[in-house]
Amino acid sequence: MNIHPKLEKLGSEKNTPCVTISLNTHRTHPDNAKDSVLLKKLLEEAETRVIAEFGKRPVSNLLSHLGAVEKMIDPNYNLDSLHLFLSNDTMEVIKSAWPVNANSVQISESFAIRPLIEIYNRNEEYLILALSQGGTQLYEALNDQITKEINNDDFPISQNKHYNTFPDKGSDPKHLDNLVREYLNGVDKAVVRVFNQTGLHCIVICTDDNYSRLMQVADRPGIYHGYAKINYNDTATHHLAKQGWELISKLQQERRSDAIHEMNEAIAHDTVLTDLQEIYQAALDGRGELLIVHQDFILPVVMTSDRTFDRATDPTQPGVIADMTSNIAWLVLSQKGRVIFTAQDAIKELGPIVLKTRY
Repeated sequence: MNIHPKLEKLGSEKNTPCVTISLNTHRTHPDNAKDSVLLKKLLEEAETRVIAEFGKRPVSNLLSHLGAVEKMIDPNYNLDSLHLFLSNDTMEVIKSAWPVNANSVQISESFAIRPLIEIYNRNEEYLILALSQGGTQLYEALNDQITKEINNDDFPISQNKHYNTFPDKGSDPKHLDNLVREYLNGVDKAVVRVFNQTGLHCIVICTDDNYSRLMQVADRPGIYHGYAKINYNDTATHHLAKQGWELISKLQQERRSDAIHEMNEAIAHDTVLTDLQEIYQAALDGRGELLIVHQDFILPVVMTSDRTFDRATDPTQPGVIADMTSNIAWLVLSQKGRVIFTAQDAIKELGPIVLKTRY
């Protein structure tokens, strides 16, 4: 799923009001039967709060959306969380592979798009190369799912045809090694052609020896994110996807650690803000370069002016923005900054939300 267009659309909408409903869901029966009950309860809560705050007539379209959206959702196809974005003009349903901290109804002048930013950051498309001298396949993957097999002029590649034709060299290890390298060189060139078309990096599933040789002959070794050992007893696509996702998840964890390190390095240059008001105002002014928010941090506020706010204790009260981190994150992201939500406690040494500024 390409989340970016939805993020752009929902992040830029202003309406009176925008209703965001988020809830944790289940992938399998019988647990997913509970999801429909919880969704109905949250929809009823949203309807009650909207009518109490705005009346019925000004939000008639929104109320229609609240009444109709439940029929759009089949719980048999739920993932780990569900997000509804509803206004007089919008009815959008998005499923996510990542849970939320709490089931919630948020009512404001803009949508609470923090879950979409998390999806945007965590979704990763990549290639999986199942490499063997007996035959090689290339797949496109999204997170822990293979989405399609690449079938083009190169892939799938049949078994290594660079076999020995010289009887006197059948026991020459250098000659045999060169034949393997020639095969792997051809595989690499085919992967590079797909990379040039898609921009997708590659995880390789193969033996230690084949990966070592592949890196030695690779024209662009930087397009490979790493490898996992092939299990010849289980080469089903779901197992390959699991191996690939384990490596990608580790890589994403390293990226988040690198971002925290970058934030710590920026302290010496006096470009790090930890005060909530200063963070918001810098984000408003387009100065946000890197925002890091701890996964558990929620910031309910009441606006006191266009540029200031007070913290609120009850996120369900009228006029309260249930989580200001969503607004701040969108301001940074929409102005070409980077946003990271992390569960790593290392960020807490600076604060639950920190911003590196451009100047």
